[in-house]
Amino acid sequence: MTKRVFNFYAGPATLPLPALERAQKELLNFAGTGMSILEISHRSKEYDKVHNDATELVRELMEIPNEYKVLWLQGGASTQFFMAPVNLQMPGRPMQYVDTGTWSSKALKEARLYGDVEVVASSKDDNYSYVPRGVTFSENAAFAHITSNNTIYGTQWQEWPDVPDSVPLVCDMSSDLLARRIKVKDFGVIYAGAQKNLGPAGVTLVVVREDLIDRVPDDVPTLMKWKTEVEKNSLFHTPPCFAIYICKLALEYWKEFGGITKIEKQNQEKAKILYDVIDSSDSFYRGYARPDSRSLMNVTFTMESSDLEAKAVAEGIERDLVGLKGHRSVGGMRASIYNAMPLEGVKKLSSFLTEFKEKNQ
Repeated sequence: MTKRVFNFYAGPATLPLPALERAQKELLNFAGTGMSILEISHRSKEYDKVHNDATELVRELMEIPNEYKVLWLQGGASTQFFMAPVNLQMPGRPMQYVDTGTWSSKALKEARLYGDVEVVASSKDDNYSYVPRGVTFSENAAFAHITSNNTIYGTQWQEWPDVPDSVPLVCDMSSDLLARRIKVKDFGVIYAGAQKNLGPAGVTLVVVREDLIDRVPDDVPTLMKWKTEVEKNSLFHTPPCFAIYICKLALEYWKEFGGITKIEKQNQEKAKILYDVIDSSDSFYRGYARPDSRSLMNVTFTMESSDLEAKAVAEGIERDLVGLKGHRSVGGMRASIYNAMPLEGVKKLSSFLTEFKEKNQ
């Protein structure tokens, strides 16, 4: 096998190796068709099975109730920034958002194109280093919107906000989908780009409660309506077949691995290893996110100087630890340890950071 590195990039991110190996094996002749999965018709019985299996696996692993619809859509999670307000808007009722960083800021910017938007809480005052607590939403809101995990700042909601029963909670879970157990019934809509925890870039998972599907105005373009894809099982037009296929392989792997309970346990273990290195470093490494808002997925930290950080990034690459440079908007370093990052990779990074500190403090 070609050499593999430990990929700490924020996305596209590492995928389960067994899923990639199976895709490699099946690439030229999928299911005995004599064609690649990249070539077969999305109307064929072979692809139909892939599509439906992927949906059922998501339902099983996330324990999605029957009254929710599962959609596989194109355009990335950023497309849902405007599709959510388009589909959930209600005349005379504001759309309420919590601003916890870049992605939620972009989402509320798109929502303003479709009606009144209210920011009910924000952590902008401290450059998004925390998730606000005690957030409340109005009973008059059309919907409430949060971003569960912020990849750039390394923050994550530890507890979901209270939302009135009449107000659907919409959540962008792009960077922590399947990372921990949730109750889907706490949400009206969940959406997530696949390229961090589910599969490759090119497909977005949307889980929407069926009573919300008919809210969309009639004059909305066809492909901007969730209803269109609900009625056609996400096959109104050609879906991103290969991306959904890879998601299906990854989901099969996670089911065999032990499901979300085991995934969450391993994610907690991985995060603790790295945060322990940071917290015991006598401020050589300085965690960016406040401890009560720390992410299980993106461990962000800085050092005394950008030169020292650049040195660590370069030396990490030499040890097959890639993608450790922080986002350009905040600098520093970032280790993205999504579901498919093996414990071995985190332990190797921990050892490297410990050794780097000893040599450079």
